[in-house]
Amino acid sequence: MTALRTNQDLDPAALRQAFGVFPTGVVAVAAEVDGALTGLAASSFTSVSLDPPLISFSVATTSKTWPDLRRSSHLGVSVLADHHDEVCRQLAGPVDHRFDGIALSISENGAVVLDEGVAQFDCTVYREVEAGDHIIVLLQLHAVTDPGTGNPLVFHRSGFGRLADTA
Repeated sequence: MTALRTNQDLDPAALRQAFGVFPTGVVAVAAEVDGALTGLAASSFTSVSLDPPLISFSVATTSKTWPDLRRSSHLGVSVLADHHDEVCRQLAGPVDHRFDGIALSISENGAVVLDEGVAQFDCTVYREVEAGDHIIVLLQLHAVTDPGTGNPLVFHRSGFGRLADTA
């Protein structure tokens, strides 16, 4: 067994590799802002609290999308399905084409959700916490849709995967 290294020895590439061993789900965070569909993909999604109902995701402080997206009164969060690997890449790609060909719904409050998402949430920003080179965004839930079918897309070791059937 190798000894743990001290903080002074942390190398960003090694740290990214170590973080990558933990699989996460992937979500689309989206809204209609000033008449335009705006959104991003995040692999840092997690449930936070039942009372009040909160979820979170993290976004890089360098994000050019988050400053626009956060201006919406409501945000849609869609848990991507295991067949959405291309959709995830598209949501991380050129801004003008992020939603091309994607079936979606827009609430009267401007929250955008992907119709084929494994779960969909209508949220408002509860709090933002600066954390190093990221912002942790806490979102308060106002509506939830869980179709009860499908499996989530999994992000692991810088790639996409699927859950194995255990039945």
